[in-house]
Amino acid sequence: MANHKSAIKRHRQSLKRRARNKAIKTRVKNVIKAVRQAVEVKDTEQATEKLKIATSVIGKASQKGVLHWRNAARKISKLTRLVNSLNK
Repeated sequence: MANHKSAIKRHRQSLKRRARNKAIKTRVKNVIKAVRQAVEVKDTEQATEKLKIATSVIGKASQKGVLHWRNAARKISKLTRLVNSLNK
């Protein structure tokens, strides 16, 4: 355990950030799963709606620095292609 006042504060902050990042990553995984399930059932309307939500959640995770912007773009692109494949 840290002994200096500043190191103790840093440790406290890192625990808070870790918890926040974990919650955001879990949320991202859940919205991705929701889109994939909607596509699996072949429900175009629901898949499009879930994609809109997922895009927002992934974008916010990227803005907060939880996901790298390229990783976020790749996830959004993959989901969009998956939903668009239903329209064909």
